[in-house]
Amino acid sequence: MHIDIAGLPPERIIFETSPLAELGLALHALSEPGHHPGLHGWVTATSAALEPDLADRLHEAEFLWRHTFSDVFMPFAGVRGGDGRTGTTLAEDLDILDKLDDERFVSAALEFTCTSLYGTGTPSPLTDTAMRDRALYMAAARGSQQLEFTQQLLDDPVSVRGWIRRLLEDCDQAFFADTWRRAEVQLVADARHKTELLRHKGIPAALSAVSAAMSLDEETGRISVDKLTQGRTDYSGSAGRTGLTLIPTSFGWPHLMVLHAPGWRPVIHYPVHRPELPSPASVELLRLRMEALAHPMRMRICRDLARSSYTTGELASSHGITPPEVSRHLAVLRKASLLTTRRRGRYVLHALDLTVVARLGSDFLEGVLR
Repeated sequence: MHIDIAGLPPERIIFETSPLAELGLALHALSEPGHHPGLHGWVTATSAALEPDLADRLHEAEFLWRHTFSDVFMPFAGVRGGDGRTGTTLAEDLDILDKLDDERFVSAALEFTCTSLYGTGTPSPLTDTAMRDRALYMAAARGSQQLEFTQQLLDDPVSVRGWIRRLLEDCDQAFFADTWRRAEVQLVADARHKTELLRHKGIPAALSAVSAAMSLDEETGRISVDKLTQGRTDYSGSAGRTGLTLIPTSFGWPHLMVLHAPGWRPVIHYPVHRPELPSPASVELLRLRMEALAHPMRMRICRDLARSSYTTGELASSHGITPPEVSRHLAVLRKASLLTTRRRGRYVLHALDLTVVARLGSDFLEGVLR
C-alpha cells in the first residue's frame, strides 16, 4: 500500500481524532470480537447491555463495519469542497456525514459489493446500471436481509441515510458516549504528541511513531504501509483541501487502515501504541518464516532444534544428509529469524527460537487483519 506525498507541505499532514471513526471500530469489535482479544471485557459488557431493538438494528447494518470498514465513518475525507477536518463530537461528525453527497455515501456504504474495484474510481450505482446490478448481485450472496437493505439504499438513499444517523445516535446514547469520554483523553494526547514529532523531528519520525509497519522513502516522497492489501493514492486531487490525515484509535489493533478511494482525502487510521502489544512483523518476514517452516526437511530439523542445541555436523548425522545441505537449510531458517546461535569453543550450536515460533500464529493473524 503506497501514499505519494512528494511536495506535500508538512503543515498539510494533520493528526486528529474522530468520534465517528472510533464508533465505527467499536461496532466492528462488537461484531468481530475474535479480531480484538484485548477488548473481550468491553465487548461482553456492552453486548449484554444492548436493548433488543438496537441489537437488531445493528445486525441489520453491520455490513458497514463487520467485514469491510466503510468510508462512511470518515466523511470528512470525502465531502467535496470541504476543509478535511473532523468533528470534535459525534454530532459534529454526523453533520459532516450529512454533507457527503448521495453518490459518495451510497458507494461508500456498498463497499462490500465492490472491494476488488475500490481503488479504480468506478461509477456510482445510483447512476450506472451495471454497478447497480453488481451491487444487488453481491448483496444477494449475503442473504435476503442484505439484499433488501441494498435495494432500499439504492432506491431511497435519503431515508436510509436518516435511518443510519438515528442508529448511530442511539449507539451514542446507549454506550458510546461513555466509551468516548474514556478513550478521548488518550487519543487527543496521542494526536498531540504525533503533531509535535511532526513539527520538531519531521515526517519520518512521526510516521515511525505511528506504526512500525509504516515507512517513508524521502527520495521519492512515498509512504509505504506494510499490508497485504494492494493500493495507491496521493494527496492531490482529493476532496477538500489536499493533504493527509492520520487518526488514532483505541479500538483498532491489529487493524491499520488506509482510506485510498479515488477523489477522497487519504487517511491513515492507526491503533495507538500500548506497551503490552507486540510490534507488527513485516509481511515479508512472515512470508519467509512460513516458507522456511514448510519444507519437510527443515521441519524435521526444527524438531531437533526445538528440543536442544545442535551443531551442523550433529544435524547432518542425525538426518542422513551432508553438512553443506544442513547449512543451506539453517541459512533459510536464519534469514527468517527463527534461530538462535551460540558458540561453545570451536563448535557453533543452533537452536529454534521458540518465542518467535510461538508467535507465528498470532503474527499471521495480525498480518492478514492489518
